[in-house]
Amino acid sequence: MQIVENLSVKEKLYIEKLENGLTVMIIPKKGIRKKYVMWATHYGSIDNKFVVPGEEESTEVPDGIAHFLEHKMFEQENGTNSLDVLTELGVNANAYTTNNYTTYLFEATDNFYPALDELMDYVQNPYFTDENVEKEKGIIAQEIKMYDDYPDWVVYMNALKNMYKNNPIRIDIAGSVDSIYKIDKEVLYKCYNTFYNPSNMVMCFSGDFEPEELIKEIEKRLVEKPSQGEIKRIYENEPEEIAQKRTEKTMEVSMPLFVIGIKDKIPEDDQDVVKKHIAIEILLNIIIGKSSKLYKELYENKLLISEPFLEYEFTNNYAHVGITGGSPDPDKVLEKIESEIDRLKQEGLNEEDFKRIKNMLYGNSVKEFNNVSDIARMFVTDYFKGVNSFDYLESYKQITTEYAYEILKEVFLKEKTVISIVKGNK
Repeated sequence: MQIVENLSVKEKLYIEKLENGLTVMIIPKKGIRKKYVMWATHYGSIDNKFVVPGEEESTEVPDGIAHFLEHKMFEQENGTNSLDVLTELGVNANAYTTNNYTTYLFEATDNFYPALDELMDYVQNPYFTDENVEKEKGIIAQEIKMYDDYPDWVVYMNALKNMYKNNPIRIDIAGSVDSIYKIDKEVLYKCYNTFYNPSNMVMCFSGDFEPEELIKEIEKRLVEKPSQGEIKRIYENEPEEIAQKRTEKTMEVSMPLFVIGIKDKIPEDDQDVVKKHIAIEILLNIIIGKSSKLYKELYENKLLISEPFLEYEFTNNYAHVGITGGSPDPDKVLEKIESEIDRLKQEGLNEEDFKRIKNMLYGNSVKEFNNVSDIARMFVTDYFKGVNSFDYLESYKQITTEYAYEILKEVFLKEKTVISIVKGNK
């Protein structure tokens, strides 16, 4: 068993790769009553074209199938629903699908091992019939229509469509009403057998565990399934330039919403993505964070109603900056942000501001290690990016003003910037 220790937060990560290829990560938290587990597969909404290990021809499946599969996994052959079983055990269970992975999880203070029995049973034993697949289509179609009416989701998806021309990230995670009606039990089983192989999955536990004992408990519950070769995922080439600069949609909102996106290059294998991620978070806070001069100016002039949500999203298939907020004049906000970026490029970064924000973000990263659910989510998300979450804590020390300034010039480009707006009917 590999042990990785981080002295900054006095935490240890235990990593075990089982014979069947399953990776298990355990972050013990002595004396904590709450236990949290995530079982995730490297299979998300962008994985619609692939070559199954052992086959030569590529397989293309309908949009939304990873999300559809996640919905169907809870239904059991004996007529029970695993989500109901877990709720009756008193644990808080859930599942969700992202662009690049699907995860099943629960949080428990009692009945941990009975809940683990149920989790490992339903994830390893899918039950699809013509009838239950057909029934699910109606449920998911309603969910898709609901999100189509949800302004926060629409403004976000339109920003992705503005940035990306071919990348499947521009497709809704749930697919479309048309695409899900093309799904049948055969294609669900094919996707399950391809992507739910242990060698494509990770389990992450955080709580009061003895790692060696926990590994034995997991092995007892595993269905025998041989490790398979690598799945070849096929994505269309994505041009470096944006698809379009601006979109505007009218919906029922009291205040216009906006997402400003900045398309970035796909991370290269030898690039330190952790350092870059930290530098971008610092820069976003310098530009438009709560303590920035620009935020205060926009807030006082009623051009921003609250602190915008700032993020940098990346995998080995896409990367972009996002600034999300509400404003009576989103175009003016974009203009002000672009002016501030130009000013920082000309004048350089203020050393004092840089250090203060870097220390604040470092403190926030340390705090995440206080919560078992935050820990597990962080390690799983980073695992599928090829990153160990401890790397963030160590990398803060390496971020200099000079490095951040180079990232500012490299990433924050006008020609790569888009805006998506949702306005009210008035």
